[in-house]
Amino acid sequence: MSARRDISVYDRMCWPPDQIEAALATGAHHRELLAYFGRREYELLSELARSAVSARRRAARGARPKVYLLPGMLGSQLGWPRRGGQPPDLLWLDPSDVVRGRLSSLRLSRPRRLQVGPLPPLRPLGIIPYTYLRLKLRLEASGLEVVVHDYDWRLSLETLAQALARRLERDSAPRLALVGHSMGGLLARAVLNHCSRRTRQRIVKLIGIGAPYGGAIGAAQVLRATYPVLLRLAAIDRFNKPETLSATFRAFASLYQMLPSAQLGSLNLFASSGWPRRGPGPDPVLLATARRFLAALPAADERYVAIVGTGQRTVTGIERRGAQFRYEVSAAGDGTVATAAAALAGASHYCLRCEHSQLPREARVANAITELLQHGTTTALRAGVHARKGRSVYVTDAQLRRTLGRKIDWHALGPASRRHYLNALNAPPASYRPRR
Repeated sequence: MSARRDISVYDRMCWPPDQIEAALATGAHHRELLAYFGRREYELLSELARSAVSARRRAARGARPKVYLLPGMLGSQLGWPRRGGQPPDLLWLDPSDVVRGRLSSLRLSRPRRLQVGPLPPLRPLGIIPYTYLRLKLRLEASGLEVVVHDYDWRLSLETLAQALARRLERDSAPRLALVGHSMGGLLARAVLNHCSRRTRQRIVKLIGIGAPYGGAIGAAQVLRATYPVLLRLAAIDRFNKPETLSATFRAFASLYQMLPSAQLGSLNLFASSGWPRRGPGPDPVLLATARRFLAALPAADERYVAIVGTGQRTVTGIERRGAQFRYEVSAAGDGTVATAAAALAGASHYCLRCEHSQLPREARVANAITELLQHGTTTALRAGVHARKGRSVYVTDAQLRRTLGRKIDWHALGPASRRHYLNALNAPPASYRPRR
């Protein structure tokens, strides 16, 4: 409990989103925000915040759809509120807690609690500002009203969709648009099953940004303790191995709901028999729950838009080789979601060369969303789905653990190096690149 009482610099910077935006617009807390974001990011966000404030004063409410911005998995901060006006105890993502081995506090006591019963004590504490603040401010600067819907991404998408539906039912806006990045795109799709008919009719657009409609093989890598993000977190964790962190994530129902939904040759990841018998693996109960959830998702209609990232080294294939998986890596994806898996039958498609976590930070994506909500189409992005696999390489579970398994002394890194490390958690490892 003593660690619970420590207040880190990341706890102190866990401000409500409107407070950060106000400070950026007015120049308040200049030194703290400059150190937190870095000069280049701070200056851009300050300019966008001032533009957003100006646009809010001019905007005519109700003229355009009200936008709900839904972050992806890992995209909402999680922590515990403190009493007495103290900053919250931020767990995700406070690297000082990662170093001290506190990510094990993300563990849910029993998987079945994800479906019914009270929420665990961790609470959402706003979006990850580095990933989503650019997009929010750009949309607001264009005259749109934007609501950020943060959530506990450990829970079942069924549970999360029910909570979002209740919030939409309470909103009196005549027209709504759901913009979801990554898993947020699945949440936007799932919520239609839980809305009243009137609210479904008020939702005029559902825009997925790098959404894994067909799943992401990275979800399987998390369960196998070979996902690059998990391995990089374990590298700065002084106490936990990748397998320990994987065991923590193993109870997250949402992770299973992002497994590839199509048959991968003869491999079926929703059956325990499809997984290697040795090493970390899935929970059979959550596999079955995820299979039922995906089968019940509504079909896409003319309201759906998929914005697809391409041209990045991405795991686009998987096969079982004895006691481990072997992964095909090609350029047909955004680094996290394969291009084919980000497409959705019945939706309109637009694409750009961009990495998965950079998609919501890209100005062209914000411009495209604004045009889509104004005109129903956009010229800011290339229409259709266009991807070239390029040269494929193959890596195994063992190779990934070996190349990313080295521990890193976090305390030996300077502020700029630490910020770069966190911002590059999702970068493809060197083994994903073809040899020359």
